[in-house]
Amino acid sequence: MGREVRDLVATGRLPVDLKLIADTSETAGTLTVQDDEPALVQALEGQTLREAGVVFLAGSPESTLRALDAGGDAIMIDLTHAAEDHPRSFIRAPFVEGPGFRAPEDAVHSIAHPMAIAIAMVLEPLHAQFPIRRSVIQIFEPASERGTPGVEELQQQTVSLLSFKSMPKKIFDQQLAFNMLARYGEEAAFSLESAELRIERHLATLLSRATGTGGNPPMPSLRLIQAPVFHGYNASLWVEFVENPGVEAVESALEGEHIDVRKSDLDPPTSVGTAGQDGVAIGALVMDRNAPQACWCWLVADNLRLSAENAVAVGRQFS
Repeated sequence: MGREVRDLVATGRLPVDLKLIADTSETAGTLTVQDDEPALVQALEGQTLREAGVVFLAGSPESTLRALDAGGDAIMIDLTHAAEDHPRSFIRAPFVEGPGFRAPEDAVHSIAHPMAIAIAMVLEPLHAQFPIRRSVIQIFEPASERGTPGVEELQQQTVSLLSFKSMPKKIFDQQLAFNMLARYGEEAAFSLESAELRIERHLATLLSRATGTGGNPPMPSLRLIQAPVFHGYNASLWVEFVENPGVEAVESALEGEHIDVRKSDLDPPTSVGTAGQDGVAIGALVMDRNAPQACWCWLVADNLRLSAENAVAVGRQFS
């Protein structure tokens, strides 16, 4: 996540003097490369944080909590969800916030879950033009949402399975390679249900702030499935409208700055094709043959990129 923020800053999305702060004491004082130049990784200390105008929290949950205690008056932008229970936490997603939106001055800016942002980006413009009666969304989660350990475990499971060796199961406590999971094993450190609830909470918050003339879109029914995918969210959306607008009208309603609409003459988006791409992509739009007022569509987003983009957008408000 930190690398994504650095990449966006390097391309001019945020005109700042970016300094790197260590997530752990082991990496403090080491050298890395930033903008093709050697850069010193500073220690996570109160003085270092207080000298910064804006702090992006993109390390471990533990380092986020330490930074909140030591950060003083710096603007804190949390991409780890660790600050969600902080008394000044305020869920942010500039991609779905109106032009006049303002967060509380003393807020800890907690970036919403990437799929909460992606779904809100789709439902809000649709509901503004064609009132939605209800929607059902199946979300397929990538291993990268469990960080580097999740990606490495999927990779090791895949290699071990093809080599007829025992598989590591520390993160998922289940076989994920060549498999799909509706629930992690009992010994897993994190539960799929808690991730699903986080998406619901953040999405409900974002939809409640909708500024369209049609009011707030109804909260969809969600189901989160762990997919054997290294990176990138996929989601299948079923949206029932009050009146059938037709596929072309739905495609037109979704066209916007941060949405890549793949119309019927183009291939639907994929995780591989959207890796490193801005915003979200949506395609494979078809009307439901058995429910004439409903529409199916396929949504794909680079989870790390989408979160970093919204974090940088928050940072721009204070630069």
